[in-house]
Amino acid sequence: MSLAMQPDDPGAEQPFISHLVELRDRLIRMLIAIGVMVLVLLPFANGLYAYVAAPLLAQLPDGNTMIATQVASPFLTPFKLALIAAVFLSMPYLLYQLWAFVAPGLYQHEKRLAVPLLVSSIFLFYLGMLFAYYVVFPLVFAFMVGTTPDGVAMMTDISAYLDFVLTLFFAFGVAFEIPIATILLVAIGAVTPEGLAHKRPYVIVGVFVVGMFLTPPDVISQTLLAVPMWLLFELGILLSRVLLKGRLAEDSDSGEPPPAGSAPKPLPVTPSAGGGAVGRELSPGLDDPDRWRPMTDAEMETELDLIDAEDARLAQAAKTNAPPVTPAGSSAAETPPMPVDPVEDKIVRANQLRDLGNDFAARQMLYQVLEEGDATQRQVARNILSQLDEH
Repeated sequence: MSLAMQPDDPGAEQPFISHLVELRDRLIRMLIAIGVMVLVLLPFANGLYAYVAAPLLAQLPDGNTMIATQVASPFLTPFKLALIAAVFLSMPYLLYQLWAFVAPGLYQHEKRLAVPLLVSSIFLFYLGMLFAYYVVFPLVFAFMVGTTPDGVAMMTDISAYLDFVLTLFFAFGVAFEIPIATILLVAIGAVTPEGLAHKRPYVIVGVFVVGMFLTPPDVISQTLLAVPMWLLFELGILLSRVLLKGRLAEDSDSGEPPPAGSAPKPLPVTPSAGGGAVGRELSPGLDDPDRWRPMTDAEMETELDLIDAEDARLAQAAKTNAPPVTPAGSSAAETPPMPVDPVEDKIVRANQLRDLGNDFAARQMLYQVLEEGDATQRQVARNILSQLDEH
């Protein structure tokens, strides 16, 4: 066995079977954690169910109680609640085990993004459950009890009630993950904050539709789910803008934002055919608050024409096995031969795919430019993505 494959080498690439063994070990730890938590909660299962049922019991008229319509329900229902509660309470440890399995395969910048998102996603899920229990349940059950017809005694089955509240717990927990989903979409370049803000009216309608399907058929619970979802969507846009601002600060040459009131820093200029400059038309600097202004069609055409001319000049020079032609009025020392830039080629291909109507393939090409290109090329890619978001 070579030194590169020694188990104690932290940089060694492990074989596939070792990953399966590690996955098995971590799954066993997760099951043990859930089992231990179940054993801890099982003696308190009846009290736990009474706590979950308290919002409904507080609204029932005097003399009304909950009932069990199945023989085994008095035992199985609290046991089911204890099992599900054990999974929820063990979730931080379960996610830690998953993270420990996945983390070695991530880049450092991916870890820096994933850890805060993982922690905040757990917090937001628990926050959604607490919001459902302390805010939604009292209002919903008061509404349902108040609409009970005369002569009808409301006596809810304990098993049906548990299924009902678990559905609401899950719905509100997932709904509170909207900021995380928004930040992830922006981080991978699938959308931009401006594109999301532009689609705000559709989002507002969408959250009410989702609330209609995930909540009981009453307007109170639907509204109590839809309004937080919309507010969390706005929070996600705000946080994603902060994330992008931090990224752009890292992309800038100085690494620091310009002083207040200073002029925007110009983008780097790349020589091109005819004495032009790639990136000259990109007026906003990287630190300019208006940097996300999409390029006009004329600016985009000029930019791409310059790139095409540069590629054609280099291709002709390579074909004739001669040095590139130096523009008139300049010396070879001023404009040295330039190799073909694969990132510039991807920008051209992305624009061609956009013209053909293949927006998905164009986006994939532009995401590669965002990963591989310099500041100027990334700015061009962002402007094209902004134009795609507007269509």
